[in-house]
Amino acid sequence: MPITDVILAEMAVEAETTKRLFERIPEDKLSWRPHKKSRSMGQLALHIAQIPAGVCTMAAMDVAEPPSFGEEPEAKSRKELNQAFEQSMSSAKELLSKMDDERMLSPLTIQKNGKTLMTMPRMAFLRSILLNHNYHHRGQLSVYLRLLNVPVPFIYGPSADENPFAG
Repeated sequence: MPITDVILAEMAVEAETTKRLFERIPEDKLSWRPHKKSRSMGQLALHIAQIPAGVCTMAAMDVAEPPSFGEEPEAKSRKELNQAFEQSMSSAKELLSKMDDERMLSPLTIQKNGKTLMTMPRMAFLRSILLNHNYHHRGQLSVYLRLLNVPVPFIYGPSADENPFAG
C-alpha cells in the first residue's frame, strides 16, 4: 500500500474524532482560556482545524518556512470551525494525493530566516507534525472541555463521560 494511502486512511479515522470534539465546544466559551498564557478555546480549535492544510502545504515544498505564530485568529462559531476543518481536510487530501512513495521518502527541510531547523523525510514530517501534533492539541482541547464540565467524547476508548463499548 502506498505511504500516502496509509496517511490518508489515518487522517480519515482521526477526522471523526476531531469532529466529535468540535461538536462539544460551547459556542459561548470560544474566548475562554484556562490560563492567560493559553490559547483561547476558539484559537486552539481553529488551529486544530487548520493543521491538515497548513502542514500538507509545507510538506509539498522542498524547503519550507514555518508560520509565524503571532496573534492567532479565533473561531467565532462551531459552523466556522467545521467549515475551516472541512476545507483544510480537502486541501490536505488534494496535496497528499499528488505524492508518490518516492516523494514521501524524499527530504523536506524546514528553515527559519535561512537557518535550517530540521531536515527529514516528508513521511516522517507528516507523521510527526500532521498527525502527532494534531493529537497533542486535541488532548489539550479535551482538557479544556473537562475544565468547563462539558462531557468529553470517547477518543481511543471510553472517556469518563462516554463509553461506546458499553451495552
